[in-house]
Amino acid sequence: MVVSPGLTARLWRGRRSAAIAGIVFALLLLTAMTMMRLALSEGSLQSLQSDSSRRTLIRWGLNLVPFAGIAFLWFIGVVRDQLGDVEDRLFSTVFLGSGLLFLAMLFTGAVTSTSLVQMLAQPEVDAVVWGYGRDSTQVLVSVYAMRMAAVFTLSVSTVGLRTAALPRWVCYVGYLVALVLMLAAGEHKWSQLVFPTWVLLVSIVILVTSPPIRGPETG
Repeated sequence: MVVSPGLTARLWRGRRSAAIAGIVFALLLLTAMTMMRLALSEGSLQSLQSDSSRRTLIRWGLNLVPFAGIAFLWFIGVVRDQLGDVEDRLFSTVFLGSGLLFLAMLFTGAVTSTSLVQMLAQPEVDAVVWGYGRDSTQVLVSVYAMRMAAVFTLSVSTVGLRTAALPRWVCYVGYLVALVLMLAAGEHKWSQLVFPTWVLLVSIVILVTSPPIRGPETG
């Protein structure tokens, strides 16, 4: 049976593809972040050195991050393709840039965290070096990456509102999520889960709703 290239392209570039990619990203990142938060609930150097189960939980969470990133890249690409000629160039550029920056910072934080976990397996750990790596990673992910996630959420919500690609209430929820990420994500680590939760919401809405009907172009 020969599959038409056009049919394959529509399959991988359609709304359903974006929805599935977003759902995969959201579930993987939610799982990874929850595992990390549980393992680091008592995040002192001594507790992590003495408890191998915590270190194992962290490793499992970190191993999910690359797959979440792949799904997020696909989500960004398909959403941009779906917007097509009706997209607002300003907000779509901010949308793309903030999404890529978020992903770069997330990957950098995951790499640094992996190195820190490897340090814990050593018989002697330099507490100063480990503390510096831990604090740097927390600032990178909790402050900078989450701010980029907030900008991403704002831009997607604005584009969705202006093009009617998303229901208005989803866009308004996105503005609220962006506000939480801007103001609270640095201090309240569990609040960071609102970002993948919002992506999950958007993806489900895309999956179960029909695309907006565009009027004929004039001129």
